[in-house]
Amino acid sequence: MVYLVVILHIVVSLFLIGVVLLQQGKSADLAGAFGGQGSQTAFGPRGAANVLTKLTTYSAIIFMLTSIGLTIMLSRTSADHSVLSGTKTTQSSPAKK
Repeated sequence: MVYLVVILHIVVSLFLIGVVLLQQGKSADLAGAFGGQGSQTAFGPRGAANVLTKLTTYSAIIFMLTSIGLTIMLSRTSADHSVLSGTKTTQSSPAKK
């Protein structure tokens, strides 16, 4: 089950990267390069969401759910998953003055 979720997580993360890179920014024109917003205002009406926006939203939701699911599944196992589990601890004595 964990392997299936890991594979799904990797596929969704690569898909999310691709979809985000394909999107055009809101201020992609020449006025946006110099700080002007043109007809787009901060609290103005928003256009309808296109297909890329919806795909980004859905893939981000799936990415978050698989991240939380992997965290829960790996925390329930009895094996030690710490990065520092294989290192030796050394105790140093305080320096004498």
